[in-house]
Amino acid sequence: MYLSDLSLVNFKNIIQLDLDLSNRVNCFLGDNGQGKTNLLDAIYHLSYTKSFFNSIDSQNVRFDESFYVIQGSVIDNEEVIKLYCGLKKGEKKTFKKNKKIYKKLAEHIGLFPVVMITPYDINLILDGSETRRRFFDALIAQFDKNYLLNLLDYNRLLKQRNAFLKTKNSAIDLLEIYDDQMVDKAQSIFNSRNEFINEFIPIFNQFYHDISSNKERVSLEYSSSLIEDSMKNIFINNREKDLIIGYTSSGIHRDDFHFFIKGNAIKKFGSQGQQKTFLIALKLAKFEYIKLKKNITPVLLLDDIFDKLDDHRVGYILSLIEKNKLGQTFITDTNKNKIPDILNEIGIENQLYWIENGTASKI
Repeated sequence: MYLSDLSLVNFKNIIQLDLDLSNRVNCFLGDNGQGKTNLLDAIYHLSYTKSFFNSIDSQNVRFDESFYVIQGSVIDNEEVIKLYCGLKKGEKKTFKKNKKIYKKLAEHIGLFPVVMITPYDINLILDGSETRRRFFDALIAQFDKNYLLNLLDYNRLLKQRNAFLKTKNSAIDLLEIYDDQMVDKAQSIFNSRNEFINEFIPIFNQFYHDISSNKERVSLEYSSSLIEDSMKNIFINNREKDLIIGYTSSGIHRDDFHFFIKGNAIKKFGSQGQQKTFLIALKLAKFEYIKLKKNITPVLLLDDIFDKLDDHRVGYILSLIEKNKLGQTFITDTNKNKIPDILNEIGIENQLYWIENGTASKI
């Protein structure tokens, strides 16, 4: 599976752009702030129906314009899939597959899998549990539609339950109605996360082992209140507390995924190099896991990472590209010659674009 072309109108700093793409490696080269990352974000948009960097759709419209459009053609074996994403300010976003509008955006998730590696991945380590849950939820949703639907339903009910708690209404029977609807969904979400993490950890460990040359031991652990108790008991035991504080204090929405190195939190005890290695292994494991579960090779987006990595890590990623283990790959870089020279030296087909002020010209 690969993206054969990309067309943009009024997306971020881009007025209008039409690109023909290589099915191997595409490099977007240019100075900082010219629009290279915006092109990767547009591709990400066609996969996840939203921006990687800004979830407020209206803020992705070019300044002083009222709409944006992103279009692309995905080749899956011999099938051509036309994707369209459009937003007009003040209106609902429209997403189409082969000119047919999705009733729900969730229906599209998993059709065109994409994995992005970016310096912003450090937030997975530095931020709170919500960022990590969002990352793993998006991954599980790529191949498990029921998981995504249960998650959406649970979050909708959670919002309603919290709104009820804020009213300080002590009508327990009404609160129990919310609890009863959420219990089964919470258990299903927990089961899916637990099953997933047991499958994912060996893949992640192997990538970290390869990138780091087995220099240290790392681990990835799933933490949930449902490990020790049922969601029903959690609701009952925390009911009085929840009524006082006005929100749901415990449950599946508080789960976390902990990152360790040599038994200690990598956030506090990992060096910058170890944290970078951990994150690259995490993203490559995501890539491989999608590939194994869906029998589809995702598209890989590498945003400005090569000038921030040492030669060993750069060499490892390029070796995977050389062996054709990564499928179609998009790379951004500020150096006009560095990556293209390496790609040409090892004989990898590539398409080069120079990006300047939201425009693109072939090199």
